[in-house]
Amino acid sequence: MGVILDEIFEAFDKNKIFKNKGVLESNYQPEQILHRDEHIKQIASILAPVLRGEKCSNLFLYGKTGTGKTISIQYVKDEMLKRVKKEADFALKIEYLNCKLKKVSDTDYRILAELIKKLGGQVPDTGLPTERVYNKFINLIDSEKQIIVLILDEIDQVVKKISSDFLYNLTRLNNELSQSKLCLVGISNDLTFLDEIDPRVRSSLSEEEIVFLPYNAIQLQEILRKRAAEAFKEGILQEGVIEKCAAFSAKGYGDARRALDLLRVAGELAERDKSDKITFKHIDEANKKLESDKVLEIIQSEPKPFHYVLNSIIQLTEQRSKEGKSSHEPIFTGDIYNHYAEFCSRNKIEVLTQRRVSDIIQEFDMFGIINVRVVSKGRGGRMREINLVLAQESIVKVKEIIKNSVDFR
Repeated sequence: MGVILDEIFEAFDKNKIFKNKGVLESNYQPEQILHRDEHIKQIASILAPVLRGEKCSNLFLYGKTGTGKTISIQYVKDEMLKRVKKEADFALKIEYLNCKLKKVSDTDYRILAELIKKLGGQVPDTGLPTERVYNKFINLIDSEKQIIVLILDEIDQVVKKISSDFLYNLTRLNNELSQSKLCLVGISNDLTFLDEIDPRVRSSLSEEEIVFLPYNAIQLQEILRKRAAEAFKEGILQEGVIEKCAAFSAKGYGDARRALDLLRVAGELAERDKSDKITFKHIDEANKKLESDKVLEIIQSEPKPFHYVLNSIIQLTEQRSKEGKSSHEPIFTGDIYNHYAEFCSRNKIEVLTQRRVSDIIQEFDMFGIINVRVVSKGRGGRMREINLVLAQESIVKVKEIIKNSVDFR
């Protein structure tokens, strides 16, 4: 085994593919952001007053994943911090927080604690009354003359897992500050998010809005070519690979992040194959891998009721397998609901209505987690047959996600 590992490691030492893989990573900040000049100008114009020590309008950026929202606001943030005058009589702090992180978005206590840490304060992860943590947050902000811009990425997760009241309190915070000012920038992938929140929160949160439309195939090709020139050694891309990457991603809602991931993973697969080139085969394999990873990411981001229902589907499928039945033998919606309701009763969890569980099942079908087929039972009406269609390796990972989310009894 040692000899085999030596061969693997030596092959990677003689890397023929990558020159700088980092430029394809999601956290890479390029010096030039293609096809987002107008969006960047708008963001800069709205936030510019803070450079004079004035409060700017709250700003909301929304658009599908991978349309340049986060990378654009980070670019403006870096440029603004470069331009703060040293002789200014106020401090400027611009802090970014991804609200989708599990340790952040579960409760208002946790998100406040994370913001306090970002601003240089300290608070225990648990144990204090939330009101006390809130007051500590206010005192920290108002401890000196400063302008604070909070960039809350995936801001819709706060509403889903906490409530819109938390955002409302943040937007009204300036009324409690004596020498500081707070501005909010919200970022969301959910295009309908603003339509669903309390009108009073919407009016105070998104005083200005900027929409990021998906990239088209031509724009994605230009982005990929520019990054590929920095990421890969010369001559390793098969002709047409960039176009194929762009086509896959344009079809998937113009997601530049996914296009870059696709190219990076294809490069990694080519490297493992000891190939001299990244070929169409590597793009196809990378696409299948990313599709599977995307499903896992979706499941992980869903709230606990989704996990309870999915847990029932998996357990019923495995139960049928133990009974010697085909793994493709369908489960009906009623079976799932009964199993789910029994689980909730056993764990003293509020049981959703059968209609709501039916909606969740429909979402699983849309995500490609299950396959739903409506069948006629004659006078018995119509029923929905459900088959779990995840690969076995994905099921193992999904069960781990559910295990971390659900307290089983």
